[in-house]
Amino acid sequence: MAEPDVDLNHVIPSWVLPPFRARLVVGLVSLMCFARSYDGDFVFDDSEAIVNNKDLRAETPLGDLWHHDFWGSRLSSNTSHKSYRPLTVLTFRINYYLAGGFHPVSFHVVNILLHGGVSVLLLDVFSVLFGGLQYTGRGRRADLAPRASLLATLLFAAHPVHTECVAGVVGRADLLGALFFLLSFRSYCAAFREGNKEGRHSTSWVLLSILLGAVAMLCKEQGITVLGLNAIFDILVIGKVNVLEVIQRLLHKDASLENIGGLRNGGLLFRMSLLATGGAGVLYGRWKVMGTGPPTFTEVDNPASFADSVLVRAINYNYYYSLNAWLLLCPWWLCFDWSMGCIPLIESAGDWRVLALLALWLCLTGLAGRALCSEDSHKRRVLTLGLALLVVPFLPASNLFFRVGFVVAERVLYLPSAGYCVLLTVGFQALSKRTRRKKPLAAALLGVLLVNALRCLVRSGEWRSEEQLFRSALSVCPLNAKVHYNVGKNLADKGNQTAAIRYYREAVRLNPKYVHAMNNLGNILKERNALQEAEQLLSLAVSIQPDFAAAWMNLGIVQNSLKRFEAAEQSYQTAIKHRRKYPDCYYNLGRLYADLNRHVDALNAWRNATVLRPEHSLAWNNMIILLDNTGNLAQAEAVGREALALIPNDHSLMFSLANVLGKSQKYKESEALFLKAIKAHPNAASYHGNLAVLYHRWGHLDLAKKHYEISLQLDPTASGTKENYSLLRRKLEQMQKKDV
Repeated sequence: MAEPDVDLNHVIPSWVLPPFRARLVVGLVSLMCFARSYDGDFVFDDSEAIVNNKDLRAETPLGDLWHHDFWGSRLSSNTSHKSYRPLTVLTFRINYYLAGGFHPVSFHVVNILLHGGVSVLLLDVFSVLFGGLQYTGRGRRADLAPRASLLATLLFAAHPVHTECVAGVVGRADLLGALFFLLSFRSYCAAFREGNKEGRHSTSWVLLSILLGAVAMLCKEQGITVLGLNAIFDILVIGKVNVLEVIQRLLHKDASLENIGGLRNGGLLFRMSLLATGGAGVLYGRWKVMGTGPPTFTEVDNPASFADSVLVRAINYNYYYSLNAWLLLCPWWLCFDWSMGCIPLIESAGDWRVLALLALWLCLTGLAGRALCSEDSHKRRVLTLGLALLVVPFLPASNLFFRVGFVVAERVLYLPSAGYCVLLTVGFQALSKRTRRKKPLAAALLGVLLVNALRCLVRSGEWRSEEQLFRSALSVCPLNAKVHYNVGKNLADKGNQTAAIRYYREAVRLNPKYVHAMNNLGNILKERNALQEAEQLLSLAVSIQPDFAAAWMNLGIVQNSLKRFEAAEQSYQTAIKHRRKYPDCYYNLGRLYADLNRHVDALNAWRNATVLRPEHSLAWNNMIILLDNTGNLAQAEAVGREALALIPNDHSLMFSLANVLGKSQKYKESEALFLKAIKAHPNAASYHGNLAVLYHRWGHLDLAKKHYEISLQLDPTASGTKENYSLLRRKLEQMQKKDV
């Protein structure tokens, strides 16, 4: 095997480090670059994948993880994205258990440590790529393998495009997938570390590599691509096959391929058979678990894949590849989401952006040519493996085999960026050969690392909260409707409805079919009593997406407010038809029936809401109040006790049941509930006022006077309390006169 190119050693001589120190440097750099995100919130997709994912809760059987997707939905569901990552979800569950709940710090710390582990492990992998098998396993050289491996690893550890994977908790899927991907590759290399005879290998290590590839796939789908990288490594490095020679013979229709290097080796063919069989078996198993139906995506997720013209699809896919390449080369414009108009389609060859994909393929063709035609076998191997590490893990995201649900996603570049770092390092080596001025080149290298590290720190800060994350995207993707939608939603959650309306309107302007923005905007307008416009927006939303249950429910609420009761009932029923388990819709349907004095229907609707969601406090409360108002005190009491057994700390339920018990003359029990409700919510004027009425009826007039006065201090405008207080005062005055 040829000796590695060591020109880079003369560029930065101070980087001659023993293995332990090299790992320590890489680990510290990888941790420091993203440490700022350790105390960030759960942001963006973290809410669905973690906070709202029932698979993390102890009450969910562990076995369910193997039948659910990454977001907690059943894989058999039509709405499932088929992202099957049970091992990643298992780590979330362990995180939740050890942290005692949803404490984001513990989740973020694990992600940062995982990135550090991947970076350190990558140092060994790069040592193999740059130096050969003498740098792996037993018999490792005393000094570090080619210094190029240290540079490539540092470039990876401090690459800003990794921020989404490290700072976003859901990025753990990519981190774990990369970890087991690299472990699989290292295991495959270990199969040859004895390597005393050509073709000799350890089958156990090969099988372990296949198993680790399957584990990587159960963390993130692209993990299975390590088997392809293992095959390329085996053919080029172990088998010493000259790819150019194979291509030339095929072009000349020469069938004597068995005379080429490692192709005569039965061991190579056996290992290829193992990899192919193992990979096919793993993919078949995943296909069986996932179900035969592909995931369902919409045009806004990946517009190019819905283009009618094959040429338009091909041009845009290649343009997306060029954008991914640009993010690796210049990770300055980063965005949490690149869909919904962020990248307009290229629909003609006259679009100047076609130049970008031409530049990409010129570069790739040039690199491939150098990899195939170089007379230096070492350079040939490094370039080919670097290209393989860049391209192979990216294939599942390329749209070549199946449609993906995104345009550009920074997280999928986590593994491919390792190949980019190899190629960039080779580029620096080539420059070092052509210049005698080593110090400026060394300064440039350090400058790149420093700028990348600073960009990591800035970007990690932007991922600490949703407000910063969403606003950071406005300058990168101003045409992205989802960016404006998320900024608006964040503002609405904080109570700034005026600003939220502005961003929702912009989202609808940019994407006139954005039904979620219409729904949220309609909700705010409904709360502001702009009922006519709210009805128009919600009606448009359900006409665009007829199965949008939430929009149907909100339309029903607006129609109910407009006294269009029949239309409201129809809207509620349509929402329930599209989402059978919809407790909030049953609750609102019950309110409609109560307004129409259809008391039995109202009680049935609220009961349905509590069956679907036993902790639905409003539905329970309305049942108690309706039964109380209609004189069914015994039934109201039974419902109230049932509700409090399920939600024992709900002060509003305590208050409603206390009123019922007071009317039933169960004064002592009623008093205890009133006092408990007041302790939980001491500034509720009605709580003090109704407790005063209880004392008034009970004959504890001094206590009644005390709570009437507290209630009036909290709400001086309460006419009923004023009137009752006046009656009490007159009664007390009369009693004083009698005593005199």
